[in-house]
Amino acid sequence: MLKEMIEEVSRTNEAFYHAFESLDIKKMDEVWAKEDYVTCIHPGWNIRSGWPDVRDSWVKIFNNTFSMEFRLSDIMIQVAGDVAWVLCMENIRNTADGEPQEAQVLATNVYERQHGRWFMVHHHGSHVM
Repeated sequence: MLKEMIEEVSRTNEAFYHAFESLDIKKMDEVWAKEDYVTCIHPGWNIRSGWPDVRDSWVKIFNNTFSMEFRLSDIMIQVAGDVAWVLCMENIRNTADGEPQEAQVLATNVYERQHGRWFMVHHHGSHVM
């Protein structure tokens, strides 16, 4: 049972990064829980709290990014009941303002199982120097 839940969380985490790479807000909408308690901390940003504020942060990122490619490494997944968390290194290639960039971001993604399905409730990314 635990192995199956870890696999489900892994697929949901992959869907999050697919939505991120696609720069498609509709795909991002499918991954997140629509709760007042969802939170997001992008590198260099203040905390975003509540689904409308979190969603707005993704819209701003998507509107100012031309491409985004992730290669994840150091992935660790834990499940405890209806809560799961994924720690990973995001190795990112993107284009912003016409310039190619590369970065590493250490991420924590928290998921909650609602009605048998996993949804993101928290994303935190911190730049690695």
